[in-house]
Amino acid sequence: MIFAGIVAGGTGTRIGADKPKQFLDIGGKPIIIHTLEKFLSVDAIDRIYLGVHPEWIKYTENLIERYKFDPTRIGIVEGGENRNSTVFNIIDSIVTEFGSNEDDIILTHDSVRPFVTRRIILDNIESALKHSACGTYISAVDTIIRSTDGKTVTDVPSRQEMFQAQTPQTFNIATLCEVYDSLTDDEQATLTDTCSLFTIKGMPVHIVKGDVKNIKITNVNDLKIADFFADN
Repeated sequence: MIFAGIVAGGTGTRIGADKPKQFLDIGGKPIIIHTLEKFLSVDAIDRIYLGVHPEWIKYTENLIERYKFDPTRIGIVEGGENRNSTVFNIIDSIVTEFGSNEDDIILTHDSVRPFVTRRIILDNIESALKHSACGTYISAVDTIIRSTDGKTVTDVPSRQEMFQAQTPQTFNIATLCEVYDSLTDDEQATLTDTCSLFTIKGMPVHIVKGDVKNIKITNVNDLKIADFFADN
């Protein structure tokens, strides 16, 4: 089966709003609704889970009801302390409801990336069915520098080798759980995203071509850009 896990566990108010940014409106609808609609439009996805902070679960349930989505395709799961713990809470719910199957895959996606395209989602599914792990990336446009002290340039990596990570990140669920269980505590502490589980172990993560519009909304400027995209 094919599952999607939309990570919406944050409660940050860096944008200065009275609610987490995934619930703010762009183009007349909450960001999380735009994101959810993109995944609901792909019939190949059997069930979609939203990983939400416990304080916002009821609010999310009310949104789902307001927009009259099919409740049989959507599950709401309590989010964890960070992105990866939310992903594994979602996987626990999948295993509880559907059992553990060797061919199951999960697309993991940031709730505040509402402009993910159908093409990106389908390409992730196709790649994950062939490989154990894939992620969505775009080529770096600007020159990237590395600094070990934050004050001076240590070196300038070749831009042709630099990519910017987006989501979805998609995995064979059984392999993902096996890799995570093999990590030491120190390795787990260094994780920056779910694909890092594989790179730490020297396992390949296949590249799916992203899109420059597949932005992550993190600040006020992003919100303004997203509102423009949503209206055009």
